[in-house]
Amino acid sequence: MNKIFLFLIGFLFFGITVHAQFEKARDSVVQLYGVVMTADSLEAIPAVSITVRGTKRGTITNNDGVFSIAVLKGDIIDFSHVSYIGGSVKVPDTLRGNQYSIIKTLVRDTAYLPVAIIKPRPTPEQFARDFLNVKVSEDEIEILRKANTPEARSAYLAKLPYDGREVTNRQLDNVFQRARYQGQVPPMNIFSPAAWAEFINAWKRGDFKRKK
Repeated sequence: MNKIFLFLIGFLFFGITVHAQFEKARDSVVQLYGVVMTADSLEAIPAVSITVRGTKRGTITNNDGVFSIAVLKGDIIDFSHVSYIGGSVKVPDTLRGNQYSIIKTLVRDTAYLPVAIIKPRPTPEQFARDFLNVKVSEDEIEILRKANTPEARSAYLAKLPYDGREVTNRQLDNVFQRARYQGQVPPMNIFSPAAWAEFINAWKRGDFKRKK
């Protein structure tokens, strides 16, 4: 009797503990939403990448710069864009409630390129002469030729996976063949005159010769 009583007490305590941990985890989830704008003109910035630091979760802003993502209290949210200087925002640990809204501003990033001086050729004749006398490395041409052979293209195509249309067509063809020969033995190509004709033509072409 005492063992049953102790078991019930332990089971009740375990259930209370699990429920408390679940409530704590649920309370730590926050729906973060807001808008990303330019710092100077307060215009919406679309396609801003928003990621939770240390995780693989993220989202992007829409055309109006608005975003929404589920995060945890204490998470650090990173904002990045190809044309703006990135920034970050930390969700407060002491936040009350499960929603948090922000307005994030980004400053446009300016890239300075080195100075390039462009000078034209004095005459069209000199331009044509210099253009024709430009020496191109034979190694680069040879690499391009090797990469553009039929064998190289065939090897590359053999490694490419099927796309969605090809996979669907192959699956439909298999279903059609099973339905076509349902209840009977499928024909064998060894008895097909067309298959024998193709085999003879391939033999004459030398397709089965060992390549050195």
